[in-house]
Amino acid sequence: MTSAAALALLPGTAGAAELVDVEAFDAAGKSLGVSRVERVVKSNAEWRRALSALAYEVTRHDGTEQAFTGPYWDAHDDGLFRCVCCDTALFDSKTKYDSGTGWPSFFAPISKANVAEMVDSSFGMRRTAVSCKRCDAHLGHVFTDGPKPTGLRYCMNGVALRFVARGQA
Repeated sequence: MTSAAALALLPGTAGAAELVDVEAFDAAGKSLGVSRVERVVKSNAEWRRALSALAYEVTRHDGTEQAFTGPYWDAHDDGLFRCVCCDTALFDSKTKYDSGTGWPSFFAPISKANVAEMVDSSFGMRRTAVSCKRCDAHLGHVFTDGPKPTGLRYCMNGVALRFVARGQA
């Protein structure tokens, strides 16, 4: 192991890249396994340049797009939904369903390794926020009123996602 690689493994090392475990998927949605990759970290200015104004507000400042206005809430194409910020695979269209909420909803992420869940007590409510494990982009929330087989509803902001048709690079 090189000294730079060894340094990157030490938590709290100044200048070292933080590593996270994420599961990669090919264009067909087949798992390529879990690997340790560098967390994607950018300045606010870099995120603003890379994202639309709404995607920036949602993903970097825990915003929410208006129901029935974002992309993908009524999409039915076959493919993968990836993080708009870092391209990590997040959801497979096979788990998408019509929740009637106006946001794209899924009963499971493509891999639990690719999302982080944390308590969100904003607006006087207690919810579970969902973010991308690789870049910390806010994606939406998960609720316990979803369909079988999980009973979960991952209610995502469409602007936080990028759809890639199955088989496309």
